[in-house]
Amino acid sequence: MSRVDTGIEVNTLDVRDIEGEPFGPIMAAVDELGADEILLLINHFEPVPLYDVLEQRGYACTTERVADDEWHIKITSQ
Repeated sequence: MSRVDTGIEVNTLDVRDIEGEPFGPIMAAVDELGADEILLLINHFEPVPLYDVLEQRGYACTTERVADDEWHIKITSQ
């Protein structure tokens, strides 16, 4: 966990090393996300199907491709 300059806590979840489907750990981390927190999800591909799930649950996200096999998805509550 770290803080950005605005004082918002950033919780990081790197799912690149998770064996099997990472959906469960991702959603567990999202469910624990506070209103003043950001979940930084690190993945080796863009998790397009996750976007609809997050939107339906009231979360917003921004995505940045930082390398050929590394994507950063910042998830916040709306």
